[in-house]
Amino acid sequence: MSKPAPIRLLLVDDSDVVRAGLRALLGAEPGLQLLGEAASVAEAVAAARRLRPDVILLDIRLPDGSGFDACRQILREMPEARVLILTSVVDDNLLDEAIRAGTHGYLLKEINARVLMQSIRDVAAGKSILDPAITARVLQLVKTGPGSPAANLGSLSPQERRVLAAIAEGKTNKETGAELGLSEKTVKNYLGNIFEKLHVTRRAQAAALYAQDSRHQR
Repeated sequence: MSKPAPIRLLLVDDSDVVRAGLRALLGAEPGLQLLGEAASVAEAVAAARRLRPDVILLDIRLPDGSGFDACRQILREMPEARVLILTSVVDDNLLDEAIRAGTHGYLLKEINARVLMQSIRDVAAGKSILDPAITARVLQLVKTGPGSPAANLGSLSPQERRVLAAIAEGKTNKETGAELGLSEKTVKNYLGNIFEKLHVTRRAQAAALYAQDSRHQR
């Protein structure tokens, strides 16, 4: 039986030290292949276009823009690519922007090597990844009202859960509508209902609740 093809990676970070450390880690991991590196938005887009990686490991802070700029440009040209944010910074606005940019995962650099490798594999397999520390941080900001987050999620209809799952994957309202056979306006209405039931006001908060619930059900 032939071996599965390795997961092809592109590493984007403006720190030589970080890239060297990740290069050593990734190079020693079976089933992963580091195709190349980039240190800016322009380099990232050009390298992705040339190398066609499966997964892009992407920092947010880059000298000529943000990782989200690179993410949008790459996914516009290669919607099949998977983007995993690996950064040392997090706040509500960044989480919101990460979701809107279409990223498929958001990890903090403090994670250990085992979690990083598993996260790369999960993202390549089509899952969405949110660092547990980030989930906890966002959930602290969620005003859940009566009941637990899990109970609030239980109040969602099957269609509302499908809409939330798509939003948690970074899809826009338009993309969610296309996937589920709904109009953009209908998706927006569903989101309004979801936010009301979950007692949240931001996509990142709803996505964090969904990520926590999905993790508990594994």
